[in-house]
Amino acid sequence: MGDIGQFLPMILIFVVAYFFMIRPQMKRQKDEKKFSAELKRGDRVITKSGLHGKVVDINDKDSSCVLETMAGKLKFDRSAISMEMSKKLAAPALEKK
Repeated sequence: MGDIGQFLPMILIFVVAYFFMIRPQMKRQKDEKKFSAELKRGDRVITKSGLHGKVVDINDKDSSCVLETMAGKLKFDRSAISMEMSKKLAAPALEKK
């Protein structure tokens, strides 16, 4: 019992770290992957760098998409699209309906 008692604080620290840090990060990565896979033409999105645009074309071969912006059409990697900001952009449109 004495040997286990010495390692108990370390085990508890690992369990707390898993539930408060590792698990939420894994869930977020899963949600972002699902979001980028569900992108479709006509979706209004915001990139992680802050560029607003509308999805014009999606290429599954190289995991990219073409966005139409006020400056023209730009090609981005799907991972460059911000899930959080894009959902905030879509939320007011859902509330208006």
